Amino acid sequence: MRIDYRKNDELRNIKFTHNYTKHALGSVLVEFGDTKVIVCASVDLKKPKWMSEDDNRGWITAEYSLLPSATNTRCKRERDKVSGRTHEIQRLIGRSLRACVDLEKMSGMTITIDADVIQADGGTRTASICGGYLALKDAIAKLMRDGYIQENPIIEPIAAISIGIVDGEIKLDLNYEEDSHAQVDSNVILTKSGKIVDFQTTSEGEPYEFERMIELFNIAKDGINKIIEMY
Repeated sequence: MRIDYRKNDELRNIKFTHNYTKHALGSVLVEFGDTKVIVCASVDLKKPKWMSEDDNRGWITAEYSLLPSATNTRCKRERDKVSGRTHEIQRLIGRSLRACVDLEKMSGMTITIDADVIQADGGTRTASICGGYLALKDAIAKLMRDGYIQENPIIEPIAAISIGIVDGEIKLDLNYEEDSHAQVDSNVILTKSGKIVDFQTTSEGEPYEFERMIELFNIAKDGINKIIEMY
């Protein structure tokens, strides 16, 4: 039995609260157990400066941050330069959300996803991706309602989950205590139809067998299907 009394293949209690903030076009409070993230979608009606004039795509990008009191010891704000970890997570969120939309159907605009972790207990990047998808979906619905987008650019939903091997057992949706002691640490991001957006898996100690990797992936896939059903 796990420290929070879940089965090995059981998700934490998950909750999505839409329209959590007043001004963002889409905003969601995401709760995966004790991990809580506020995710907001903001829209700029112009494409990025780096994009060429003959490029008809829109763009989706992301910023991620941990509030100082999100962890058990205060972390400093990243004011002038983001850490390598933060940069990696930002790129992962943006890349994941771009994978589920047709960017040409949102031409001439940039949507920024801001994920601010207010309480961290493992799985902040995967929670941010799930909340990011829902905030993006809400923002696009309002842009379509107001005539800025003519056709829904979302191809299909995506979701993400953490999974790992802890004390020799595969465990889904790791909290911090489990993640910090995992022999294998993985993050899986899939579309509703099961296509792989990202599959990161790392052995923190001894290598592990291919068969266990497949088992790990399949358990994560079942968990992702359950999350998408919650949307």
